[in-house]
Amino acid sequence: MASKSSIKYYVVDAFSESPFHGNPAAVCILQEEKDEGWLKSVAREFNLSATCYLTKIDDTTTSLPKYRLRWFAPAVELNICGHGTIAAAYVLFQMGMVKHNEVEFQIKSGKVLLAERIVDVNKITSNKVDEGAQHLSVRLVFPLIPIIECDSLEMELASTFTSCGDLPINVVKMSYEDELIVEYSSGKIVADLCPSINEIQKWRGRGVVITGAAPKDSGFDFFSRFFCPNLGMIEDPVCGSIHCGVAPYWSKKLSRKQLKAFMASPRGGELQLQVDQEKQQVLIQGKATIVMEGFLFH
Repeated sequence: MASKSSIKYYVVDAFSESPFHGNPAAVCILQEEKDEGWLKSVAREFNLSATCYLTKIDDTTTSLPKYRLRWFAPAVELNICGHGTIAAAYVLFQMGMVKHNEVEFQIKSGKVLLAERIVDVNKITSNKVDEGAQHLSVRLVFPLIPIIECDSLEMELASTFTSCGDLPINVVKMSYEDELIVEYSSGKIVADLCPSINEIQKWRGRGVVITGAAPKDSGFDFFSRFFCPNLGMIEDPVCGSIHCGVAPYWSKKLSRKQLKAFMASPRGGELQLQVDQEKQQVLIQGKATIVMEGFLFH
C-alpha cells in the first residue's frame, strides 16, 4: 500500500511493443528533487540500463508540459539516454499525466528535449482509449552528433575487439562522448559477434558501437550493438542515443534520410530514424510497453 513517503515507479520496455524485449528502464515520478546519492542508490537497486527521474516543472514560458529528467546507469549518471526518454514520455502519455501530444524535458545540461506522441490511427478499430494506446509510439528530437576520423592507434585498438577472424571494414568515432563506431561487413557478423569486453573496456569513451548492413530480407537498413562496460553493464540491449551518430553515419553511406534500425542484442529492439542535416537533428521513434509498476519507500 502506498504511503506519504512512497514514490510511484514504472518499469518500461522501450523500443518494443512486446514485454521482455527492447530495453528496460525504470521511471520514477518525483514530487521534489532528491539528492544525487539517493538517485544513484535507487539506480543500483533497479540495476537496469537506465533509471529515470521525472519532476514536473511549472513553466509559464511554454505552452507544453515540462519535466525535469535525469537518467542513471548502474555505475554513472548519463548525459543523454534515448530509451530512458522513450520510457519516460510513454509513461506520461499512457498514464494520462499529460494531455498534450508533446512534452518537453529539461536535462541536467540545461538543454530541452522534445518528445511527441505518435498514434497509428489506421490500426485503431474502436474508440477505446486502451485500444489506441496499443498503437502508441514516441518520437524524440535529439541532437545530431558529427562523425570524425580515428587515428591509427584507435584503428588498431578496434581490431582487437574480436578474435573471430572478422576484421572491421571501417572505424570512426562520435565527436560527443567519444563513442567508437566499428563497422563490419554484415549485420549477421554483428548479431553473432562475441567481442572481447576486456579490450573494449580499454576504450576511453562511453562505449563501442558495432554495426553492419542488415540482411536484404530483414526489413531493416542496418544492425547495431552497443557494448559499454564502463557504464556498469556489458551490453546496452537497445540504445537510442548512439543513433545520434550512427544514423547520420548510415544516412551518408546509404544516401537516405529515413532509416530503420535493429539492435541485435539478445533482447532486440526496433528504431525508426530520420536524419535532418539542415537542423542538425535526429528523430528517433520507437514503441514501448509498461511491464511493471509499484512504489519506492524511503
